[in-house]
Amino acid sequence: MTALSILDVKEFMNILLRTDTFDSFLLSEGSITTCMTYLLDGHARADFFSPEDEHYELVAQESYIPFSLVRPVCFQIIRGKRPPSSFKFVFLLSAENLKRTVSSINSGFSAEDVSGMYLNLKYQNQQLICTTGISCRIFSMDKSLEHGWDDMVKLFFRKHGIAVEPLASHV
Repeated sequence: MTALSILDVKEFMNILLRTDTFDSFLLSEGSITTCMTYLLDGHARADFFSPEDEHYELVAQESYIPFSLVRPVCFQIIRGKRPPSSFKFVFLLSAENLKRTVSSINSGFSAEDVSGMYLNLKYQNQQLICTTGISCRIFSMDKSLEHGWDDMVKLFFRKHGIAVEPLASHV
């Protein structure tokens, strides 16, 4: 697990809400606090769509909803003259991206060993923090997959021009 401070919050919000940069992630949960708090439960409800709907396939194959379907709603809630008081988004990789990511990291883990690879965003007190995490189905002292995921997230941010710095630990 790593914790990163996102240096340019305004630019990051533009990337998050106005581009497709994060659209391949699934949204596990979220909350946005403005004049009230909006809670987002990312559990996919495929029964809401009919098989003819363009989004049916996206929702039917995963347990959580793709961020691409939620992003316009989040944009409508957040946009305006005032920034939100706070927000939190918990993203995770789709099954396909998880499998590809685990196999690309040189570790002893298989995709079946991993139940989720997470990217958490939390904005509070004008500071935006990103933390990474992995949920495994097995116990292991091996941290190679975790470190590999941390490195991939840093590379993802660098590739998309998102400036970050490690969060100073308070020991």
